[in-house]
Amino acid sequence: MKYTVKNIYEADFGCEERIDDNGLKVIVYLEDECGKITKVEQLDSYLIENSINEGSIVRIDTRGMLILFE
Repeated sequence: MKYTVKNIYEADFGCEERIDDNGLKVIVYLEDECGKITKVEQLDSYLIENSINEGSIVRIDTRGMLILFE
């Protein structure tokens, strides 16, 4: 299924930012072709490395990772 990245927000952990060994996680809001909104958590560094930004068209792979739709 195809999704459009609508918004990307830093995950909110209250007073203290929680960064695990993998890095900063963000919440990505996706809109499918029917207009349904879904949110997924991704590593910010992964999005940057894969050029995934607001407005990007993506799919979700079997591992739950966002992949640019080609």
